[in-house]
Amino acid sequence: MKLATAPSRTNKTLRGFLNHKGDLMMIASSTIILLIAVSLPVSGVKILFYITSYAIIGYPVIWESFKNILHGDFFDENFLMTVATIGAIALGDHPEAIAVMLFYQIGELFEAIAVQQSKQSISALLKLKPATATILTDTGEETVKPERVTPGQTIRVKPGEKVPLDGQLIRGNTSLDTSALTGESLPRDVQAGETILNGTINLTGVIDIRVTKAYQESTVARILDLVQNAAQKKTVTEKFITRFAKIYTPIVVGFAVLLAIFPPLLHLGPWATWINRALVFLVISCPCALVISVPLSFFGGIGAASRHGILVKGSNFLEVLTRINTVAFDKTGTLTQGQFTVSEIKPEAPLTKQRLLGIAAAAEQHSNHPIARSILTAYQGDMAQFSIHDVHETAGHGIQATINDQLVVIGNTRSMTENHISVPVTQTDCTTVYVAIDHQFAGSISVADQPKPDAKVAISTLKQLGVAHTVLLTGDNRSVADQIGHKLGLNHVEADLLPAQKVSKIETLTLAAHTAQHRVAFVGDGINDTPVLARADVGIAMGGLGADAAIEAADVVIMDDKPSKIATLIQIAKATQRIVWENITFALMIKVLFLILGAFGIIGMWQAVFADVGVTMIAILNALRLQHQ
Repeated sequence: MKLATAPSRTNKTLRGFLNHKGDLMMIASSTIILLIAVSLPVSGVKILFYITSYAIIGYPVIWESFKNILHGDFFDENFLMTVATIGAIALGDHPEAIAVMLFYQIGELFEAIAVQQSKQSISALLKLKPATATILTDTGEETVKPERVTPGQTIRVKPGEKVPLDGQLIRGNTSLDTSALTGESLPRDVQAGETILNGTINLTGVIDIRVTKAYQESTVARILDLVQNAAQKKTVTEKFITRFAKIYTPIVVGFAVLLAIFPPLLHLGPWATWINRALVFLVISCPCALVISVPLSFFGGIGAASRHGILVKGSNFLEVLTRINTVAFDKTGTLTQGQFTVSEIKPEAPLTKQRLLGIAAAAEQHSNHPIARSILTAYQGDMAQFSIHDVHETAGHGIQATINDQLVVIGNTRSMTENHISVPVTQTDCTTVYVAIDHQFAGSISVADQPKPDAKVAISTLKQLGVAHTVLLTGDNRSVADQIGHKLGLNHVEADLLPAQKVSKIETLTLAAHTAQHRVAFVGDGINDTPVLARADVGIAMGGLGADAAIEAADVVIMDDKPSKIATLIQIAKATQRIVWENITFALMIKVLFLILGAFGIIGMWQAVFADVGVTMIAILNALRLQHQ
């Protein structure tokens, strides 16, 4: 495997260079002309070759500097390079001036390739978009663009094809390659009735899918939107570096001017010597390493996260994640599998188990809550026997409806209390759904859920990473919540919470964390988690089966619904922050040292080139370490 990996990376780098043929030709032609000029005897032809070489390699920088000046932006790296090299040519240092531009352009080329490789895992998502979809019509199959398919239509996907839209599998069974969406290498087996996400690849059988979402609302469309906007949300560090460069550059230009003028006026040496030192000072002072490496590092962090099936909506959230001290979790579908099964039915006479289950299923049939789906799955009777209308669902409470002209209330103890219905007190490790008919208690249905396989490891790893407080915030009853909290090793459990109460709890946790300069993350997946996700410092949504509203409100989306990926995300965030500050510290130390040496004439233009381009390239290579996270 190792032997196969190395050529792959080499080929990737070679492709990166080949994608910049114009830059390579410019660098090569300028270098050849420079070598010819160096070999010629002193003459007008030699000078002409030098000027030609400089014009070829320096034109893009000079032109960019000129355009920026027209827009009022005088002090940037292009301006510094232009002034320094033209000044060097005026002093007769032709090879040095050309070398500065050559190395600068080589540095720019490496930067472009580095950015391209950092974007590669994210840009690969663009390949998820299928070009066509095959819809089934009365006359047979028809191939259309995915954007033209509407919810309710049936599409056919053959082995080897990408699934073009989100939907429900209605015929056939197969294995799906979900690696592009979730980072999961093992195929996922699916059968009729299961949800299929677009962007996955059908591996084995022919399947028919009933489309549930228009393409614009599909998984891939949402992912692409997140990716395209991720780089726009800058971190505090990035904003600081941008402001720093705008203040720093005019200051160093001012120092360079003073260095060129005052020493000769004080008879400390000839004008040419001090002007040359000022030009060296300008080359060294270019803030390229900082301006380039910091955003590149954060973008690399976003790319590393995406390779693990984690979508980060902005680099600013990576920075916040390094300060997370408290992680609060929803329970159902987040720490538990969300795949409830009916474990017990207790009807009140004269109702039978089947009748009680049927009434509950009729009321729950339009709900997307996992408990509602488990009740629907358990009921195998004829739903047509129930006439239902006036359905009203309240998040955190339950459902109220009129069924066969009887008022039915289904929900937790809170909903029963609000409707003045007394229910028997029971201690159970299952979630209990109570049913009342015409204000009379009619029975209960117990459903069981299990923790996700990696949930306990996720909590343990978070604690090892320095997360001091892990909290469970759930609307489930105290008994079930305490059992899950104890089993997974959570620090604190809050149960029987309404959505508004969850928000209140998060605000309390956030206030306490901010006092100590820490931050709070919340992890959820349901519609009722949306306000909490929005209120937390970082909202993390389970994106595989999570509600659209939760994914939209979240700052981070975990595509395979594994809670262990939260620890992976924090590790990537910390690695990104560490590399950012390594680059900042290294660049500033080298800059200050070389600026002092340049001002005293200890180093010349060639060393100045290293201080600028060399430091930039080292910082870029350091940022590329994130490719291996």
